[in-house]
Amino acid sequence: MKVVTLGPSGTYSHRAATAVSEDADVGFRESVHAIVSAVADGDADRGVVPIENSIEGSVTESLDALAEREVAVVQEVVTPIRHALLAQTETVETVASHSQALAQCRSYLDENYPDAERQAVASTARGVELARETAGVAGIGHPDNAGDDLTVLAEDIQDRNSNATRFFVVAGADERSDAGGKSTFVVYPDANYPGLLLDLLEPFADRDINLSRVESRPSGERLGDYVFHLDVAAGLYEQRTRDALAEIDAIAEDGWVRRLGSYDVRHVV
Repeated sequence: MKVVTLGPSGTYSHRAATAVSEDADVGFRESVHAIVSAVADGDADRGVVPIENSIEGSVTESLDALAEREVAVVQEVVTPIRHALLAQTETVETVASHSQALAQCRSYLDENYPDAERQAVASTARGVELARETAGVAGIGHPDNAGDDLTVLAEDIQDRNSNATRFFVVAGADERSDAGGKSTFVVYPDANYPGLLLDLLEPFADRDINLSRVESRPSGERLGDYVFHLDVAAGLYEQRTRDALAEIDAIAEDGWVRRLGSYDVRHVV
């Protein structure tokens, strides 16, 4: 199975991708849009994209890509983010990592390395590569990324131990399933009136369906026009979910409703 995700090797996206299948052939793309396009165009069997971090919030590039291309969400992978400080020596002049990792470890860095320069790079793996290349540079990444040539100066340096990231595993649109404990929809009402958001939420509340995530993103069509991303704790196989979506279809009759599918959640340490 060909699986694509954000590279390079050693990122948290890579760790999530290796959990998709025992025979996964993992390749890398430079952006979330490229991952989703590879799956939509049939160039990859699966794509793994970050959708939400418990500290930094939603990954807007992923939301936009899922609204633009026809794919299915077939699984959710949740992995805890265990940040460690990795370097050649204990002398640290620069800390290099992804901007989100730097933000997630802000308190630790302020207290222990207040004079070190903070350098934002493309990924946590790239920060670790820089640490390997240059003495005085420390990278932030999973402790397993230290290998034989870097020292783990400190582990679990994230500001909150509850730090975790959700990833969506996407497949071709024809693999959409109605089975699973969660479902995801993208709704473009092509409308703007008082109470629109309430109208979109009430069909689920009336049927005791928990909305686990609600996000709005600009449609790009005009100012104040939005696309809504909804996660619900119910499967498309359930009659209550189908009834709620029938009401959503009516509300968005001038726009569209994309059913990304139902899926289950897997936790990967």
